[in-house]
Amino acid sequence: MTTRPNRLINEKSPYLQQHAQNPVNWYPWGEEAFQEARKRDVPVFLSIGYSTCHWCHVMERESFEDEDTAKALNTAFVCVKVDREERPDLDAIYMSACQMLTGGGGWPLTIIMTPEKEPFWAGTYLPKTSHHGMLGLRDLIPRISRLWKNDRFRLVSDAASVVEALSQTPIITKPTALSEATLNNAYNQLSAIYDEQHFGFGDAPKFPSPHHLLFLLRYWSRTHNTNAIEMVENTLNAMMRGGIHDQIGGGFHRYSTDTKWLIPHFEKMLYDQATLLLAYSEAYQATGDPLYAVTTRDIADYTLRYLTSAEGAFYSAEDADSEGEEGKFYTWTLRELTDELNEEEASIAIHIFGISEAGNIGERPGKNVLFIAASDEKLAQELGLEPAEYQEKVKSIRSKLLEARNKRERPLLDDKILTDWNGLMIAALSKAGAELVEESYIKAAEKAASFIHTKMNESGLLHRYRLGEAAIPAFLDDYAYLIWGLLELYEATFDTKYLVEAKCLADEAIKFFWDPDFGGFHMSRSSESSLPRVKETYDGAKPSGNSVMAMNLLRLGRGVEAGFEATAEQLLNAVAPLVEANPIAHTYSLCTLDYSIGPSYEVVVTGNPSSEDTRQMLYALRRSYIPNKILMLKTPSLDYLLGYTSMMNSIEGKPTIYVCRNRVCNLPVTNIKDAMKSLGIE
Repeated sequence: MTTRPNRLINEKSPYLQQHAQNPVNWYPWGEEAFQEARKRDVPVFLSIGYSTCHWCHVMERESFEDEDTAKALNTAFVCVKVDREERPDLDAIYMSACQMLTGGGGWPLTIIMTPEKEPFWAGTYLPKTSHHGMLGLRDLIPRISRLWKNDRFRLVSDAASVVEALSQTPIITKPTALSEATLNNAYNQLSAIYDEQHFGFGDAPKFPSPHHLLFLLRYWSRTHNTNAIEMVENTLNAMMRGGIHDQIGGGFHRYSTDTKWLIPHFEKMLYDQATLLLAYSEAYQATGDPLYAVTTRDIADYTLRYLTSAEGAFYSAEDADSEGEEGKFYTWTLRELTDELNEEEASIAIHIFGISEAGNIGERPGKNVLFIAASDEKLAQELGLEPAEYQEKVKSIRSKLLEARNKRERPLLDDKILTDWNGLMIAALSKAGAELVEESYIKAAEKAASFIHTKMNESGLLHRYRLGEAAIPAFLDDYAYLIWGLLELYEATFDTKYLVEAKCLADEAIKFFWDPDFGGFHMSRSSESSLPRVKETYDGAKPSGNSVMAMNLLRLGRGVEAGFEATAEQLLNAVAPLVEANPIAHTYSLCTLDYSIGPSYEVVVTGNPSSEDTRQMLYALRRSYIPNKILMLKTPSLDYLLGYTSMMNSIEGKPTIYVCRNRVCNLPVTNIKDAMKSLGIE
């Protein structure tokens, strides 16, 4: 049966477009839907998801495409669809409500609420009919309708209680001061949940959590605790060799469904590429392990090849599903592999990628996720190959398998452009490009920054761009991640305009989002009717806007305008009770705390950036692991912006380094070894 498109047909979101042909009479979020609910005197059925969410696809196929289920939904409710990536503020509010009502959460998120947007029932994925103890949608609908008709007072009271609980600000009876002891507590907590056998943290499903690794690198640098760096290296190595890493096409999948990093959930998110790019590039700085440089390039190249628009901005994600099956694009049968390779190559590929006739995905016999069975050195030895010969053969095998795989139906590309995720990738590419001396990465970051500046900031910063339309006022995360990107882009290019733009955006963020009563930043500029403004501090799949803003403000305060540092300290004080109560839920905030405690450095280099000796000096500073530093190059525009750098001049015409440590400045030096010594690098 052919159905007429519903109201989502006019939306730009790929996720909403996926549901535009459903027989469910979906509304986008907006007053029209709530007016209709009040007019009909029915509750609102809210479904929140995103375009690459596997279980969102399953629920759509089972229920939202089913005529009878759609009819029941349309009769009982006004149905509203929200893309969580377009409206993270709504997702945060209703996810908090779900966790409050059920003790858990996830996507698809299912909320039933009053026409005043107040939730009284919450869940996640619902099968069409009840089975295995799971409530089915077809059973839920009449149950809610009966309650709405016969016991509405209780539902409305429950909803009011939820909103009141969401609105409550925690009462702080005793101010908490964060200190080095907090860093030690976080390290001990991470050690306690560290998987000694398969590495990473916690049990399945196992997420990369790069901010844990960024914190541990800083903790190792501060304490010289070898266990901290071992946790980082073991985890990065396990992910690099595991099935979570796309061994053929590059980039990383969302998470591992098992403890061994073998079987991934196959979607690929831009923000995962960015945060892992930061983790691998910082690990390369810290350890010098060339494999981390290889993986850094692998992630960056995947992003530039598959997630970059013609105009230079970065797309959001690639789906897990293709041809109606999760992971079909990425998995191989033994026959599929041997059909593409000659006998010698097939033998090598079977050995290094762990391919078998039976397969390694339990519920899908014969299907294999490719992973690296051991270190390159061990595999080369087992195969009787010299290292160079081994690498050449593996390169050829990967090339042939990639060419064959590219003939398959590729998973859906979510081609919306989000300011926050772009800012994060700008930061990661800028850092990697400067460290690896890879100009193409820096140019890509500049192009993306230019896109956001010209296309998404015409009358104030906006959150989403797709099909020529920039829309949705920017959220805190948009400001926070974009400022981060601009600060890294300045250090990669030394173009002062990026510092100026970062400073302006920081001023705007304080104006729009800062809570003058309790401190910290709200996620959005205003609230939705009776719903509270959300303030997120928890570092989940990516660092929170508050933790990133704390770092941004500290960096700007130390290098550009001192007043920002006071706001950073106020922010750390505001979140201190939450951080102290659960340090490992705030590991990026702890990176800022590490910076705040010090030692920290402001480094200004004078010299001609096109001369070889200046370039070598800058390369040494960029390659060394000195996370708590600001690196600047003296230029006329920097002198104009800051003033104090105008008095910093080259000594005897040589490139010169000025180092200030913990606000105390050393004498300038022209020898990189002397500079490194003052930076704590022997």
